[in-house]
Parts: sequence; C-alpha cells; structure tokens
Amino acid sequence: MKRITIYDVAKEADVSLATVSRVINGSDVVREDTRVKVQEAIEKLGYKPNAIAQGLALQKTTTIALIVPEASFFYTGQIINGLIDVAKIYKYNIVLHTATEGITEMNEIIETIIKSRVDGVVIFNDKLCKDELNTLTRYQVPIVVIGNKMHDDMIGSVYVDYASLVYDLVNSYMDRGVHDIALVEDRKNPQVIAQMLSGLTKAFEKRGMKYDNFIEIPKEYRSSYLYLKEYFAKKRHQLVLTYRDSQALAVLNSAKEQAQPIAIPQEMEVVCILDSKYNAMARPQISGYKIPDYDMGAMAMRMITKMLAENSEPFEKELEMFSIYTPRQSTK
Repeated sequence: MKRITIYDVAKEADVSLATVSRVINGSDVVREDTRVKVQEAIEKLGYKPNAIAQGLALQKTTTIALIVPEASFFYTGQIINGLIDVAKIYKYNIVLHTATEGITEMNEIIETIIKSRVDGVVIFNDKLCKDELNTLTRYQVPIVVIGNKMHDDMIGSVYVDYASLVYDLVNSYMDRGVHDIALVEDRKNPQVIAQMLSGLTKAFEKRGMKYDNFIEIPKEYRSSYLYLKEYFAKKRHQLVLTYRDSQALAVLNSAKEQAQPIAIPQEMEVVCILDSKYNAMARPQISGYKIPDYDMGAMAMRMITKMLAENSEPFEKELEMFSIYTPRQSTK
C-alpha cells in the first residue's frame, strides 16, 4: 500500500506544500476556504503528518545534528543514549555525523549541516575549533559542546572540569608525600590531556614546585604500550595518571613485563580518569572516576531545546557535571 505524503495532500487540495504545512501547524494566515479544502484532502487520503511536514511552515526541521569522533564511539555510547532519550521527549530527531581523523574534513561536515537545515548541533569534545563554531553560529544554528567549557550567544556547553578534578587528586597525594607523579599523553584526546596537565601544573606550583613528568608518546610509536615498555625499563614513578582505560592497561602490562617487574600498587600506583567496565576487569583492578556520561548527553539535549524555545527563561549555558572517584586495587 502506497504511503500517503504531504505531496499527495498538496496535489489533492491543489495548494502548495507550505500551505499544507501551515494548516497542519494551525497557522492563522490561511484563508478559511483553503483550510477546509486541505483538511478534507487530509481526511480523504488518511494522511498522518510527520515532523518534517510540521516543520516546513515553522522553518524548523525538528532535527538535531550530533557530531562524534569515530575513535570515541566506545566512550560516547551512554552520551548518545542520554541525548536520544531526551530528544524523544521533545520530539526531535537525531542525525549522527562521524569525524574520522585524517579522512573526514570538518568543513565538509559543517557544509552538510548547513545544507540540511538542522535546528541545532551537539558536538562531542574538541573536534571543532572556534572559527568553525563561528561558521555555524553565523547561520543562527545553536550549538552545545560536550566536553569543553565555552559559551556564547549561540553556544552552550556541558562539561567535566578535568583540570579541577586532577588538581584535587594530585593535592591529596602530595599531602601524603607523593610528589613523583606522571601523566601519560593521549594523542586522541589532546584537549582533555591539556586540562589534566593544567591541573597538575597548578597543584605543583601551589607548593612552589615545577611539574616535569609528562610522558609524551613519540610519533613513531603506534601505541602507548610499545613506548611505555621501554620507558619503564629506565624510569618509574610513585603515581601514573592516564585518561583512558587502554592506556591504564598499557601501564599495568608494561610494568609487569619488566625484567624487574614493578609492583602495582606497592611500588607504583595507577589512576585512570575515565572509568569503564574494563577497569574493573583488569588485574589489578584500576581506580578511576565515574563520569556521568548519560547525564551529559541528556543535559546537552535539554540545553538545545531551551536555546531553541521561543521566549525561553534565562538559563546557565555552561553546565558543569561532577564525577565520582572509585578506588580499586591499583591504588593504596
């Protein structure tokens, strides 16, 4: 059976698509005889209005674009779930755009978003720079960034303050006399690492000390594990911080595999900032922070709906989310 569309209604009533959409949306600029004609056509054909048809007259598509770096899919699953659940409540559709490092140009994604006339954009983490964000806002497209703190007339953000998180963690260790603290570079998440490094540096400067234990992974090494295995053969630390579970596992394995194994946590403690189920599966289990990823997605979508609402009450466009520390076997 053929699916009845807005085009069929327009043809039956002998009016434009925009006129049909105005009738669907209850616009008062349609003449009464035209309204009756369109309503009769809708009833005759059994047409069920969809979101796109309802959006035509309002210049809205009820569609939100979500930009996610492909490499972060595992970590963004719950963020996407939270965003979709709230989108359903407010009757918005989500269109996913993936950004693959070295393949997908952000300019191409931006052009696609503009052409598709989405109502708003949610961006995970730091894959758009300020200039690219400004390109979108010039088209009056509201944006919510998940991961980085920023705001503007058309930009909001939902974020975790990694700098403060690391600052507090490092201070607690330094209060116990632990000063040999290393941070492992994460090439896939440079902005988060920059925040973590900022928190570390601030904690050391508070005590009149200089921080210089940043473990930079040389470009010729394809993985952190390969470099760390060589690194720990020459040097070790009291505490090692990583952002992702894969790097924390690389630290554990490379420490175990030394000619003289490094005992975790007796000789070296390990904390992974972004907690995951794999941290609990590792041996020893890895201490980490539970990031409220589902809530971040949900709050980002709610913020977009507020930005799109007419006559919306003033609201905070920089929303900080808080994490919970879970100590496990990789720390004393």
